Amino acid sequence: MAVDKERIAALVRELLVAIGEDPDRPGLKVTPQRVADAYGEFFAGIGEDAGAPLAHTISVSRGPAPDTLPSGAVMLRDIAFRSVCEHHLLPFIGRAHIAYLPGEQVVGLGALPRVVDVLASRPQVQERLGEQIADTIADALDARGVLVVLEAVHGCVTTRGNRQPDSSTVTIAARGELADAAARAELIALVGAPRG
Repeated sequence: MAVDKERIAALVRELLVAIGEDPDRPGLKVTPQRVADAYGEFFAGIGEDAGAPLAHTISVSRGPAPDTLPSGAVMLRDIAFRSVCEHHLLPFIGRAHIAYLPGEQVVGLGALPRVVDVLASRPQVQERLGEQIADTIADALDARGVLVVLEAVHGCVTTRGNRQPDSSTVTIAARGELADAAARAELIALVGAPRG
């Protein structure tokens, strides 16, 4: 389902009137269309299959000799994402760190950010977003374990209510062998390890 930009623009115009603004003044004249375009991006993941980027896998046991299976984790850190909190329709922006223990198949590393983007491009809460990413990877790959760590700054916390501009939220979702805290401790340490 595509976002109805024309309807969004009309509703934003009504919102501007409702807050006491003049939607025809020069600074706001194009705002309804700009908001509609932004919402088209923010919510592009609605109805999209988050598992589709993981459909093409690569066999790690069939390749140059000697054939072997990976024994350790594959981790991709610092995947930038943005989403919109479903409670206040304010943005939250952060980094995702994803690790999985491969079975016989791995996936191209570029597929993991795409999964994050599809799922983040919906009205969300961070806790559910991490769980959905973990489920999508666990369901699509023959992974022995999956770990998803999200750290984000939420507009609803930093700009409204008690306004905590320096706060961030960290969530952890784990599946399979990595559901055990001791098994994932090394990976959690790698999330915070210095880069480069």
